[in-house]
Amino acid sequence: MTSTQEREDLLSELGLDAQNGAALGRVLGTGRIERATERPDGTMEATIRIREDEIAWDPAILVLPHGGDLELTVINDDKNTHACLLPSNGDKKFLWLLNHSKGRAKLNLDGPGYYWYSSPGGNDEGRGLTAAIVVLGEVPPEARLDRPDQPRP
Repeated sequence: MTSTQEREDLLSELGLDAQNGAALGRVLGTGRIERATERPDGTMEATIRIREDEIAWDPAILVLPHGGDLELTVINDDKNTHACLLPSNGDKKFLWLLNHSKGRAKLNLDGPGYYWYSSPGGNDEGRGLTAAIVVLGEVPPEARLDRPDQPRP
C-alpha cells in the first residue's frame, strides 16, 4: 500500500474526508497524519517537528482519540528560527524555537473538533506553517447547536 493510499484510508477511517472534513485535506494535503499515544492515566502525548528546509509541521494532522490533556514536544530541526502558537483551553501556548531546538507544551483540548496551530513568526514562503490537532468524539448534548440534524457518514 502506498503512503498516499494509507493517508486516504486513515482520513476515511477518522471521518475527515466527509462533510466539513474535506477542508483539512485541501489545506493540509501535503503532510502526514499521526495519532497521539495515550498513557494509562488518560494523558496523551505526541511529538511534532519542523524538518530541515521543509517549512511544514510533521505531522500536519495530529489526531487525539478524545478530549483532555496533551503533552506535546515540538522540535525545530530547521536552520531557521520558528515559533509555535498552540491552542489550549483557557489560554494559547507559545513556544519560541531557535534553530535545532525543542520545546514542550501542556495543552488542554476538552472538546471534539479541529484545533489549528501555526508558526506566527512570518509568512514562511507564502503559506506559513499551518497544521491541525483533531480531537475525536461527540459533542455533549448541552453544547450542541439548536439546528436540524446534519448528514453523518
